[in-house]
Amino acid sequence: MVSAPVQVAPPVQAPARVRRLPRWVAPVAAVVAVVALYVAFRGKATLPHDDDAGLFHWLNDARDWVDANRNSSPIFLYVVNYLRLGAAEVFALIQGALVALGWPGLVGLAAGLGWLAGGWRIALVSLTGFAGLGVLGFWEASVETLALTLSAVVLSLLFGIPLGIWAGRSPRVRRIVMPVLDVMQIMPTFSYLSPMVLLFLIGSASSTIATMIYAMPPAIRITALAIERVSGVTVEASESLGATRWQTLRKVRLPLALNTIMLGVNQTIAAALSMVPLTALIAAPGLGEDLLRALARVNVGAALVPGVAIVLIAIVLDRMTRAAAQRREGGSRARIVRWGGFAVLTAAGLALTPVLAQEFPEQWQVQIVRPINDVADWIEAHWYTFTGFLNDTVAYGLLNPLQDVLTSAPWWLVTAAVLAFAWRVSGVGPALVAAACLLGVAALGLWEHGMETLTMVLVGSLITIAVGLVLGAAAARVRWFAAVLRPLLDAAQTMPSFSYLLPAVALFGNGRFTAIVAAFIYAVPVVARLVEDGLRAVPATVMEAAKSAGSTDRQLLWKVQLPMARGSLLLAANQGIVMTLAMVVIGALVGAGALGYDVVAGFAQQEDYGKGLAAGVALVLLGIMLDRITQGANGRRSPHKKRNA
Repeated sequence: MVSAPVQVAPPVQAPARVRRLPRWVAPVAAVVAVVALYVAFRGKATLPHDDDAGLFHWLNDARDWVDANRNSSPIFLYVVNYLRLGAAEVFALIQGALVALGWPGLVGLAAGLGWLAGGWRIALVSLTGFAGLGVLGFWEASVETLALTLSAVVLSLLFGIPLGIWAGRSPRVRRIVMPVLDVMQIMPTFSYLSPMVLLFLIGSASSTIATMIYAMPPAIRITALAIERVSGVTVEASESLGATRWQTLRKVRLPLALNTIMLGVNQTIAAALSMVPLTALIAAPGLGEDLLRALARVNVGAALVPGVAIVLIAIVLDRMTRAAAQRREGGSRARIVRWGGFAVLTAAGLALTPVLAQEFPEQWQVQIVRPINDVADWIEAHWYTFTGFLNDTVAYGLLNPLQDVLTSAPWWLVTAAVLAFAWRVSGVGPALVAAACLLGVAALGLWEHGMETLTMVLVGSLITIAVGLVLGAAAARVRWFAAVLRPLLDAAQTMPSFSYLLPAVALFGNGRFTAIVAAFIYAVPVVARLVEDGLRAVPATVMEAAKSAGSTDRQLLWKVQLPMARGSLLLAANQGIVMTLAMVVIGALVGAGALGYDVVAGFAQQEDYGKGLAAGVALVLLGIMLDRITQGANGRRSPHKKRNA
């Protein structure tokens, strides 16, 4: 019997493995394509600047219509004019109260509030800081600046805290409010001024309202966060006991969120104080006027001294509000001591007002302008070779080549390149937003000046982020260096933006690099702090594991700390870029030109108002573009995580 042949199944072959191209191929191909297109179309579709663009004339006509109908239009009669009069009245009341106290009364009140907030140490800081305003010879201007700041803060908190509470309790409101706050915080300070002049004219009212709008976002954000973080269990327990929603808010949510809300007050004050000096451009009184006059005369000492006065105000208000936020309620004895100290110090100051003159005595003032100018002159004379070399190196090595590329490339190529880069780095949503912002700049007729501004921002951000990364990494790894660096960063963060311009002018003269230097001093503290915090936040267990595996200090930094601190590093880059944009624009006052000059020209010359208003909008668009790209990169997973997914 013949058996049937055994059927042998053919061997199963594994599917052919598709070979993927290396990750670097697509970016390199895109760069090659962009370079090829640039070479082919260089000098075509470049959108040169035109001071007589139709949009500028249309905006001028809109301004003229507003001026003609300011006292007849219902919107102005029943809304805008009342807002202007209300803001002016708030400022007048606060200024009148501060002036009526006299310098002894105001110093005593500041010391009393410091005692109430944080004890004798804060009282001593407050007393010394406010007395220092008179010693510097800027008492009257400091009171005006303080009145403007407090007026804006009062209005910001009056509207911001209720809105923050609402946003903290309602996810729907939060989704609506947060994007608006993002735009408000991205906007360079210059962009606030033109609309304020159009609606509220120049003076203290427009200054107060502009500062209020600029300072309100921190109050809303931090209040919403504080309300949102109140334990749900505590809220449910209150409601289960029969409390209404209003009672739960008043008796549970607000008391538990109070310390965090006070931090919001602190940040609101800091934002207002940074904005108030700049409003001198729209005829606001105070220390900003002295800074502008010094800037016009290129007088370093005359600019630095009012800058120091602003720093003293900032330090006192910061220490008060921080101490109040961190204060813990004690027993009845502690409350008696606290309120008793406040009453004694305030009463002592008020009692001295009739005895001493209301204005700070001239014989107690210290003149330090001339010594500061002598030091500046010496530095300028002896450092000229180095500063000139540095200026020329950055100008001819970075600024001029990059500006030439951006202004000679077709507008559609720049937009496409930004779209592709943003898509690669941040995803489709931020890429579309970035491209739309560039198209908006082109539609405004400010493409060339927009590219000039973008050039300064990119070069300044590159320098700022690089130096901030080095400083932050060194501070995170070396404790003594962090201790030395911290007070320097504190001083740099509290100085008003105007004050950075004069030393830069003295060293480098008027020009784009001066604006970049000022932007570097202004932005590098924030970048360094975020980098330091991010590196310090890497878990100690991870560091120990890497050390036990034989990693060197250099490997720990590059292979462990920097990758794990990616979120903080991207946030540092985001803040560095946004702050550089804000300061580069102010650099128009020292010859930086571009969009910042257009905004300033809109204030100074009536026929350029439309161009200035459009330039302010273009600055907002550039800020949104840069912010979306860096924020989107922060929201995406790192390539390392993608490969392991």
